[in-house]
Amino acid sequence: MAQGARLLRLRKRIVWLTVVAIHLWAAHANADELVHFASAAAKPTPFQERNAQQNGQVLKALPGTTLNGYLTRPPGEGPFPAIVVLHGCGGLSPNVRKTWSERLSSRGYVVLVVDSFSTRGIKDTCGRLLADRVYDAYGALEFISKYSFVDPQRVALMGFSAGGIATLEAVQLGGAEQLMERKFKAAVAYYPNCSATNGDMAVPTLILIGELDDWTPAKNCQVMMAQRSGQGSAVQLDVFKGARHGFDSPGLKTGIEVHGHRMEYNAAAADQSISDVRVFLQHVFREP
Repeated sequence: MAQGARLLRLRKRIVWLTVVAIHLWAAHANADELVHFASAAAKPTPFQERNAQQNGQVLKALPGTTLNGYLTRPPGEGPFPAIVVLHGCGGLSPNVRKTWSERLSSRGYVVLVVDSFSTRGIKDTCGRLLADRVYDAYGALEFISKYSFVDPQRVALMGFSAGGIATLEAVQLGGAEQLMERKFKAAVAYYPNCSATNGDMAVPTLILIGELDDWTPAKNCQVMMAQRSGQGSAVQLDVFKGARHGFDSPGLKTGIEVHGHRMEYNAAAADQSISDVRVFLQHVFREP
């Protein structure tokens, strides 16, 4: 009996240690790691180079800026598909850095959230656009693609608000993407200002926006879709009824006014958009 009791206690302890180990492993997988990398060099376009040559000038690429980022990876060796994430004009929010990082990594994606502001000494860009963010995206792509646990052929770009604008600009057909050696596989833009692009994209693109968004109106995206030339990859626009700017952010349940615009969480729109993103990424990455 004594030996049987000891064996039972030993088995229980092994089970307990296994549970703890799994818990710690999962916690480590969802923990973000501070990393540093450079934005891509801003190269002159062929048009700019031709103009410079006609004027006897030589244009050089502008060096990139050192940036901070937060890397989150799922457990295992991979290689995994990956998502580069761009925050909004107000900087890193808990929704982008934590909620979305954990959500995506739990589904098997390596996630790199780019901090475009801290090393530049910027508080916000809500009154202007920061064109350099397109190069931030490609610098992040170059950086993350060198990890052995990342599949460099399956990296998507995802952005929110101003980060969504930068996302669309980064993958616009014939834009900065043609100057870059590495390419994104797909793009996801939450509530961007669609008037900043002509809608022709180099990669499959998903745009998610609220019907009642008074900061980046859904109408601009609908006009963009109607005026697209049809060149490039497929673009999917999802407009969520009754939803406003920031509808996916649980921290905005009571709603707030920012720079004269309403931001508010909408559970139904958030849940549907998350499902749409999951299906979209599974399709473009050819996942089962």
